[in-house]
Amino acid sequence: MTEKPHTVKSYEEQLQQLTNNLVVMGGNCETALGNSIKALCNNDNTIADAVINNDTVIDNFESQIEQEVVDLIALRQPMAIDLRETVTALKISSDLERVGDLAKNISKRTKLINNNLPDNLTQSIERVGAMVQKQLKLVLDSYTNRSPEMALDVWEKDEEVDNLTNLCMEEVIKYLKSGNENIEYGSHLLFVTKNIERIGDHVTNIAEQIYFLVKGSYLEGDRPKGSQPIVNGEK
Repeated sequence: MTEKPHTVKSYEEQLQQLTNNLVVMGGNCETALGNSIKALCNNDNTIADAVINNDTVIDNFESQIEQEVVDLIALRQPMAIDLRETVTALKISSDLERVGDLAKNISKRTKLINNNLPDNLTQSIERVGAMVQKQLKLVLDSYTNRSPEMALDVWEKDEEVDNLTNLCMEEVIKYLKSGNENIEYGSHLLFVTKNIERIGDHVTNIAEQIYFLVKGSYLEGDRPKGSQPIVNGEK
């Protein structure tokens, strides 16, 4: 029995399936992040448990995408832009898996906080969480549309995310210092804030990968050590 010939159509379908799976994985991460923040601010362990349990779905997507990339490289031997597609998908899925893990970690911390937090604190957490979630949605849209402009916009807003995170951290520290009874919960909230910041970093990583996918050049500040600066996409 001979192997069925690999047609261009089926090859393109495999690439499209890879893209689709990555977008769905990203959507799961976006939901996980939003629900983890919601669970924390509403002191809702039911939502927190759902985020923790659903992390397996995100992990399974990463494994599936990894296998699809291996199959494409081994069987199709892609060249040029198609090779960038497969390698970029692999890197993005790794960042998304970490986003899922960090959202799960936020939910685990939520289950250790058994009281309602002050409004000013929850508002600060909601604000930075919403910003990072928006950035995640935009970077997924940039991948779907293969838009380097959208990816660049996400990348450039990283400092804004950091500033909001720092403000949130200041609120947490004030809460922690306001009474000895707040030390335990305040410590958990410091980790939560740091996890949100790290999610923002992974979103920025994804933006860098998408820019490279489309342009074939690194964003300024995202170059391997020893490489030359890039001006207008040229070395």
